[in-house]
Amino acid sequence: MTNELEKREIDDCLRIIDRLLPLIGEAERQFSSARNWGFLDMLGGGFLTDIIKHSKLSRASGCMNEINYLLRDLERELKDIQFTTDYSMNTRTFSTFADFLFDGILADTYMQSKIMSSLDQVRELHHRIEFIQARLLDKRNR
Repeated sequence: MTNELEKREIDDCLRIIDRLLPLIGEAERQFSSARNWGFLDMLGGGFLTDIIKHSKLSRASGCMNEINYLLRDLERELKDIQFTTDYSMNTRTFSTFADFLFDGILADTYMQSKIMSSLDQVRELHHRIEFIQARLLDKRNR
């Protein structure tokens, strides 16, 4: 049976998750859009395509900064209730300068692989946070 103190701690975790999930969704949308613009760039999109793609990446990066901040809070709260996790999230720097300077198939392909990797990481994080949320809800309702 879960005591009242533990329920409050679980509720704190769930509040953080409620803030995290929309941010993760937004980061996923921005990375996905950047990926689409990256495909166009690989087909010869040019300077304007680079600007739009990097604008999407910049928005995704802003989301990732907020996500990392909330993940630290969540990790701290989860320790209060002895709840183990195994997630981590790395915000990678994108080679913006090289993408603009050496705009060609090699630079575009490199950028596309970075975008795809980031998108995969965000999707994995989304699944893990949803799993943690389900476990916390189950634990709270016992």
